[in-house]
Amino acid sequence: MTKSITHPMVIGASGLVGKKLIQDLQVEPSCEQITAVVRHYQTDWDSFNKVRQLVLEDFLMLNDQDVSGHTHGFSCLGTTIKKAGSRQSFYDIDYTINAHFAELLQQTEAHYLLLSAMGANPQSLFYYNRVKGELEEYVQSLSLDRISLIRPSLLLGEREEPRLLEDTAQQIYHKISNFIPDTFQYKPVTAAQVAHTMVEAARTQTVKFEIYDNLYIQKMKRG
Repeated sequence: MTKSITHPMVIGASGLVGKKLIQDLQVEPSCEQITAVVRHYQTDWDSFNKVRQLVLEDFLMLNDQDVSGHTHGFSCLGTTIKKAGSRQSFYDIDYTINAHFAELLQQTEAHYLLLSAMGANPQSLFYYNRVKGELEEYVQSLSLDRISLIRPSLLLGEREEPRLLEDTAQQIYHKISNFIPDTFQYKPVTAAQVAHTMVEAARTQTVKFEIYDNLYIQKMKRG
């Protein structure tokens, strides 16, 4: 049985995927009110009548009362080691905060949807992928009503802050994109495609656990 997306909560709402997700949820017919958890108030959403902003300096301040009554919890929060400043700071954001949000949702009947990454694996030699894999593994151990793991490849889109490696990869991709077949599993996807995938998963998933890989995400309109 599917769940209507009447009262979703989004953390990482001001990020590349989060902003696209808020736009999608704003026009989702079943959606009544969106709670966007942000560190700074977003004036861009003043015209969005469904959005309620919950401004918290520290997302670990989220509590049971905050998440109560929400039908879906979307985790779009993520960073890089370079931006975070250290491996520990990266871990504190990508693992600890997302895990905290998931833990709180155990007390609800919410569908939890996590923006992870292609290559997520707790045994990975790459620290980024290892942390993503450890988070996925932990989330699956919780007593959550329903779980969706979204695993995109390289994300295309303009971020507020520069990410040198990603920006370089995007430039290279745009030059060779016409030569990359749609069936190539590592083909980059847009933030809009990832957001569409998250909404589609929220709309249609009936099983307790599902992984949406990069090939699935590629099928969404690019936006």
